[in-house]
Amino acid sequence: MLSRQAIKEKLALSKPIRDINGDVSFKHPVGASPIPAAVLIPIIYRNGRLSILLTKRTAHLKHHAGQVSFPGGRVSEEDIGRQFTALRETEEEIGLKLDESSLIGKLPEYDIRTGFRVTPLVGWVESPFACTIDPYEVESIFEVPMELILELGNYEIASSVSGLETRYYYRLPYQGHEIWGATAGMLRNLASVLVEA
Repeated sequence: MLSRQAIKEKLALSKPIRDINGDVSFKHPVGASPIPAAVLIPIIYRNGRLSILLTKRTAHLKHHAGQVSFPGGRVSEEDIGRQFTALRETEEEIGLKLDESSLIGKLPEYDIRTGFRVTPLVGWVESPFACTIDPYEVESIFEVPMELILELGNYEIASSVSGLETRYYYRLPYQGHEIWGATAGMLRNLASVLVEA
């Protein structure tokens, strides 16, 4: 099993990750002004095993309604850095209160077609812990075993056609949950760093 320190070291030494059209990721056009956002990738340590906590967003939200995602969101003017955003949003959405000592690294920024440029922060969460979801934003939470996430062969490449453009993205099905798009892409980036670094 990867330890907290081993993951922290691998994240610190990681190199830029290829994207998929190139690898599967969207890049905002040069000169665009993406909306800054941050998410937390919570690695849960429980009884010698690791998993990653994900949320399912409620169906009525304006952005990414009903999708599986990490806790996180748009950077507010009063936020002091992306770490603050990720931790604030995590507490607001799922009631998990962490401080910066829980953060063990980050992944490269991830551009999303809805206009966001996301900074993924990686956190370490020891069990037991308590969550209280905000029912307006979050329908449910669940965990995916780290061994499934680290197996790069589990990620499928899917596509959709919009006008004349074919868009490619990653999928990671798990027990009836459809993990796809940016969330699956960031998970695969994490896996690439931890497996290959």
